[in-house]
Amino acid sequence: MKLLLIHADYMEYEVKKKTKLAEPFDGKGERVEEVLVAFTSVEKGDDEEVARKAAAEIREVARKVGTERIMIYPYAHLSSNLADADTAVRLLKILEAELSDFEVHRSPFGWYKAFKISCKGHPLSELSREIGGEAEAEITKALKDEEEKVVSYWYILTPEKQLIEVEKFDFTGHEKLRKFVNYEIAKRRAVDVVPPHVEYMRRLEIADYEPASDSGHIRYYPKGRLIKTLLEQYITKKCVEYGAMEVETPIMYDRNHPTLRRYLERFPARQYIIRGDKREFFLRFAACFGQFLMLSSSTITYRNLPLKIYELTRYSFRKEQRGELVGLRRLRAFTMPDMHTIAKDMEQAKQEFFNQYRLSVEVLKEIGIDPADYEVAIRVTRDFYEENKDFVHSLVDVLQKPILIEMWDHRFFYFVLKFEFNFVDALDKASALSTVQIDVENAERYNITYVDADGKEKYPYILHCSVSGAVERVMYALLEKAKFMLDEEKLPMLPVWLSPTQVRVIPVSERYVGEAVKIAEKIEKEGIRVDVDDRNETLGKRIRDAQTEWIPYIAVLGEKEVQSGKLTVTIRAESTQKEQKRAELTVEELVERVKGECEGKPFMPLPVPKLLSTRPSFR
Repeated sequence: MKLLLIHADYMEYEVKKKTKLAEPFDGKGERVEEVLVAFTSVEKGDDEEVARKAAAEIREVARKVGTERIMIYPYAHLSSNLADADTAVRLLKILEAELSDFEVHRSPFGWYKAFKISCKGHPLSELSREIGGEAEAEITKALKDEEEKVVSYWYILTPEKQLIEVEKFDFTGHEKLRKFVNYEIAKRRAVDVVPPHVEYMRRLEIADYEPASDSGHIRYYPKGRLIKTLLEQYITKKCVEYGAMEVETPIMYDRNHPTLRRYLERFPARQYIIRGDKREFFLRFAACFGQFLMLSSSTITYRNLPLKIYELTRYSFRKEQRGELVGLRRLRAFTMPDMHTIAKDMEQAKQEFFNQYRLSVEVLKEIGIDPADYEVAIRVTRDFYEENKDFVHSLVDVLQKPILIEMWDHRFFYFVLKFEFNFVDALDKASALSTVQIDVENAERYNITYVDADGKEKYPYILHCSVSGAVERVMYALLEKAKFMLDEEKLPMLPVWLSPTQVRVIPVSERYVGEAVKIAEKIEKEGIRVDVDDRNETLGKRIRDAQTEWIPYIAVLGEKEVQSGKLTVTIRAESTQKEQKRAELTVEELVERVKGECEGKPFMPLPVPKLLSTRPSFR
């Protein structure tokens, strides 16, 4: 977006003739006194973020020149790379709304107009601005050049610990690994088709896009908030049990802080920038900043090592590319469980790396994502691989499946070794879940030291670990996994411990609603999320609705069940698309079964009203 800003004694224009691109306008024009005129060209690639940045620039100039009036005047002559008319009008309206703290006038788009302007003569009366879109203006040429020099060598490490070039590996029986390898080597991240989980997250009333926010920001409905909270609690519990000390750090930092700035120069494209009191701040894209600053001011000795600290960052922010933003898979605001480990030497670092590798397998499996659901990538420098070949090869022993190795001749990133568990979805796109990295650079950058047994200060190694990956991405993987279940003629569902409603009681008629409520209250007291479908709908429709909501246990209550003392329960996990598995269970048997499936997992009560007749719809 290009701006020409003129502080004027007055600006007046008269509408003459509309073009085929003209927006509706029934006026003749207007004259505004003492005004900052913003001649504006909307360019290809501009988005809401660009409009907000432009508004910030206009606001700053308006305040400096002391005007209360702003005129937004579409002016195509500032650029030869214009956006389409619909985009231009939409962004001009956003620009207008963003400046609502001023008296704003906007000239109509797509009309031939005559105008007169009287420019003031002070130094700030004529200014031009160019507002860049996404991160393209932020990434330095030096960084691009350096990245282009990084050459990746791709191998498959087999369970027999053979390192085979990908072109020579037989992928027979490893179709998902083949898809993952193709995705990694192609490096095409844009999403052209809406993935299945987006439909599920909306239909199940879990989450949806928030149009009033920036792209990549999501709203969570009560059911989605419950799922997200349970995941957050479970992941945090596993990290604390592993020995991590939980901390909390700020979400924004001074962009010109000497230590942070050197780190930011490595990742300029990720930054969300906001203005504070005479300073610019960036929103964190990981917990590294706060945790490293905390560690740099701590007193640490070799007796404290390995030292682990953990934070659940709600939220972290990354300016991901618009074409890559989709559903819960890739976001600009996300929740990252972030654990950092201080290790005194490489041997201790390798041991922690291996332990956290196994911990990540355990965490994902308990969440409901099995090793068969993801592929493993190891990224390593050639020097580290040659010096630690046996250790790298030992990683294949944990899952006993071939894994992808990406190797570099030179270290470009701050780590020498990294693993990722990558979920491959229905569109053959891969997304990283769990990861651990051995960092050999940031201890010195942040001046993080420990006192060794010889009394000397030394720089440790740092491990970056997310045992699950972003919580939103875990939710994405669970929903995409449901699509694979459907393809296998199973019934899609979430793990019982994450299901918003675990048991639904359906009375066959209004006559049995009171008894259904009593049974639900009995189940609820056992720490199970249960609701009652008391709506004035047919029994068949209510059962179908429960199935559409992926309810794990659907209990029907009628005269037969009242007489026998047993509920007729449809068990979703044992049913298929062709056949429903039903069982006659007492309340006690049903409770025992549900509690057994949720043992060791956190619990939260039902997030919506118990009676469906009183429940709102968020769709």
